[in-house]
Amino acid sequence: MRNLALISLSLLSILGASAQDISSLISKDVFENMLKHRNDAACQGNGFYTYEAFIAAANAWVANGSGWTICLGYCFVTEGGSSGNPGDYCEANQQYPCAAGKKYFGRGPIQISYNYNYGPAGAAIGSDLLANPDLVATDATISFKTALWFWMTPQSPKPSSHDVITGRWTPSEADSAGRVPGYGVITNIINGGIECGKGSTTQQEDRIGFYKHYSDILGVGYGDNLDCNNQRPFNA
Repeated sequence: MRNLALISLSLLSILGASAQDISSLISKDVFENMLKHRNDAACQGNGFYTYEAFIAAANAWVANGSGWTICLGYCFVTEGGSSGNPGDYCEANQQYPCAAGKKYFGRGPIQISYNYNYGPAGAAIGSDLLANPDLVATDATISFKTALWFWMTPQSPKPSSHDVITGRWTPSEADSAGRVPGYGVITNIINGGIECGKGSTTQQEDRIGFYKHYSDILGVGYGDNLDCNNQRPFNA
């Protein structure tokens, strides 16, 4: 899963909340404060990530009977912004085959990538994203829904970020390689092959800094084990 331009944060877990509860926990003022630079003129996503789209996506997820964690991004809608050609991101997969002429590069708040993610995400949210991957970059509600899907869904051998942040994940024997509960494991889930097991890196320190900043806005604690400096990536 690519996360080149966006810092994805899990800050607050909401279990069985009603639609009214969601907007009271994350008001529009809080949303704007957390993402105040997303509509800067230089941002590709200027005007795309709206509070209304976020609430609509969150309400749809809760309406399906699922708990969820908040997952917010910043400036870009597609990988690398509006310039360049990030590639097809198509891998052979019988269950989720690539559609002719379609590309599955990073899109949306969590930069969902590859056909093997677009396929199950689309099935979960009721949109054919294999045939229409651009929906993640053109429909803000669908875009947020893909981020919520990724946050809630385990993909073996990885747990879901939701289970990690809510304390539901218990490390297995295979996780003895430094993988312990905390924000660091969420970095490992999203970007472990690039950031984890390499000691302290600027990219990871920036991510932790953002996590702390937004945690402070919401008045929640950081928890333990914020980095993945000594963690082996899940797929290593």
